[in-house]
Amino acid sequence: MTITRIQAGARMSQAVVHGDTVYLAGQVGAPGESVTNQTQAILGQIETLLAEAGSEKAKILSATIWLADMADFAEMNAVWDKWVDGKDAPARATGEARLATPDYKVEIIVIAAR
Repeated sequence: MTITRIQAGARMSQAVVHGDTVYLAGQVGAPGESVTNQTQAILGQIETLLAEAGSEKAKILSATIWLADMADFAEMNAVWDKWVDGKDAPARATGEARLATPDYKVEIIVIAAR
């Protein structure tokens, strides 16, 4: 089975396609921006990467969302809920974690079908 790496760098690829499955690296927004702005930016990045991999948001199988502070859950969900079509909602988990820098408030990882 062919493996395609998208936006590959020395440390990681932004996406990896294996067969009909697309794996995205954790996506983050601009450091220091609000939860709303970071979430909007991340979802835009996800759409762009999925398109480059031959997929789309309706084909997302699962999403893992990390928040630096669970107090931001409702703010992140307000953006997410506008973005996700309820009939295509993926499996999802959300948790709290210390992210790469304190300026990152949201990180989203998705796996999608092609």
